[in-house]
Amino acid sequence: MEQRGFILIADITGYTAYLNESELEHAQGTLTDLLELLIAHTNQPLVISRLEGDAVISYGLEAGFLNGQTFLEMIETTYTDFRKAIELMVLNNTCQCNACANVSALDLKFFVHFGTFALQTLGNHEELLGTDVNLIHRLLKNTVTEDTGIRAYLLCTDAAIDALGIDAAAESMVGHTETVADLGEASMWVKDMQPAYESGAGDRFEFDPDEILGTLTVDIALPQPVVWDYLADLGFRTILLSSDRQEVTDRQGGRVGTGSAYQCYHGSKVYPQVILEWEPFDRIVLDQVIERGGSMLLDYELSPIEGGTRLASTAARLVGPGIYFKVMRAAMFVYGAIAHRRMKQFRDAIEEDFAQRRAPEPAAALDPSSIAETAAEAVAGWNALTR
Repeated sequence: MEQRGFILIADITGYTAYLNESELEHAQGTLTDLLELLIAHTNQPLVISRLEGDAVISYGLEAGFLNGQTFLEMIETTYTDFRKAIELMVLNNTCQCNACANVSALDLKFFVHFGTFALQTLGNHEELLGTDVNLIHRLLKNTVTEDTGIRAYLLCTDAAIDALGIDAAAESMVGHTETVADLGEASMWVKDMQPAYESGAGDRFEFDPDEILGTLTVDIALPQPVVWDYLADLGFRTILLSSDRQEVTDRQGGRVGTGSAYQCYHGSKVYPQVILEWEPFDRIVLDQVIERGGSMLLDYELSPIEGGTRLASTAARLVGPGIYFKVMRAAMFVYGAIAHRRMKQFRDAIEEDFAQRRAPEPAAALDPSSIAETAAEAVAGWNALTR
């Protein structure tokens, strides 16, 4: 059956040169560790198709992601954690072999395309078949680094940019064209991953105990990246905040982030929420304007639990003029009950919506032995070629 969706390839950069200069036994262990990291970061609605040498191939159906920005954030988070893992390998290295000494030369690049493909179950994986699958695989061999000087990058075809709805974000990318054998010219956009890694995490908001008005929690039977996608979606935010509609102003580089603001419409009134902290998949802190010149901070934090994700909402730092401040603080118990009901409605709505989207399940879960086998096959293949 033909499907429409995204194809993602995460490919470890420089692995061939690394093998050429390394002891193969230790190189195999390094590849196994890095593949395990990439697999751990491939979360719903993405599904792993298979492992191929030093690459992880996954796919997601058309209706999977609500926000194209979430897709970008998933890739950026994967890249950042990959680089941190490399740094830890270097820092903790006590071995003097070339494989351990040269691990810092490894990097990562991503390829994303949107199109049609068929799924064929072969053993423990889903094989992707079709012209669009051929296209993205052929784009692995390209002139991006030669033409742009960018070594670690995200390459998105025009079709992927359009399907993700991230045209504004693509303005910060580099346009590029490749001539693909038998398929003609392919137009794409290239994002340098190094700035995403260097930007790191900003200052984290911490609250003193006497600033906290209360914390509410709800457990959601969905993976953390999926809950984040819904939490960032304007339509589902209206349920959480009981607003008529939501808009975003002050996007940063075409994206929602620190400094952007949600405009919450309640009838004829508009209540801005300025984003003070935006940590993809983990936390959003908002400065919420309330009645009569008052304000408070709202902290939405996600954490993994068995079978899903816990969403915690904390209200803190209530500010208001005179007697209004005292009245609002006294009314927090009532407001808390209302807010908790909204959180439960949000949970029910997103669980139902996700079930209707029918995200695909992998043909079989990847076990550690299959990952190690893939690494061994990649090393054995290189060893055979160099004999």
